[in-house]
Amino acid sequence: MKVAIIFGSKSDTEKMNGAAKALKEFGVEYKAFVLSAHRVPEALTATLNTLEKDGFEVIIAGAGLAAHLPGVIASQTILPVIGVPINGALEGVDSLYSIVQMPKSIPVATVGIDNSYNAGVLAVEMLAIKYSELKERLVTFRTEMKKTFLENNGEIEL
Repeated sequence: MKVAIIFGSKSDTEKMNGAAKALKEFGVEYKAFVLSAHRVPEALTATLNTLEKDGFEVIIAGAGLAAHLPGVIASQTILPVIGVPINGALEGVDSLYSIVQMPKSIPVATVGIDNSYNAGVLAVEMLAIKYSELKERLVTFRTEMKKTFLENNGEIEL
C-alpha cells in the first residue's frame, strides 16, 4: 500500500501536507516529491517509472497556475491520479478547470481547491477496495466522524 504525492513547487508544501496527514492517519506508506512537468519533465518521467516498479498504487498530484502536472502524470501512467488544484491565481479556479477538464480517456480524479486532505482520503478509499484492513480502518473512521459530528452538532438553540 503505497501512495506518491507529487507537486510542482516547494512553496506548495504546506497546502499538500493534508494528503500526508490523511495517509498517516490510515497507516498508508507514502513518498512526496517536488517535480515540475514543465521544468524537469525528464525527472518526472523517470520518477513515474520508478514508482510503478516500486509498487506504488495511487498518485496524488498538486498543481497551481497552469496546473498541468496531474494531467501530464496521468498521460504517462495507468495508476490512478488524484489532482489537487492549488490556489495560485484566480482563487484557484483556473487550476481546478485545468485539472478537471482532462481529455477523454486520460482521467484525473479531482478534489476541491487546496483540499489535499480529501485527496489523501480518496486514495485510502481506492486502496480499501484491495486491502481489507484498510477498509476496516475507513469504516471506523467514518463511524467516529459521524459520532463526533452528532455530539458536537444536532439540535441547537438560536
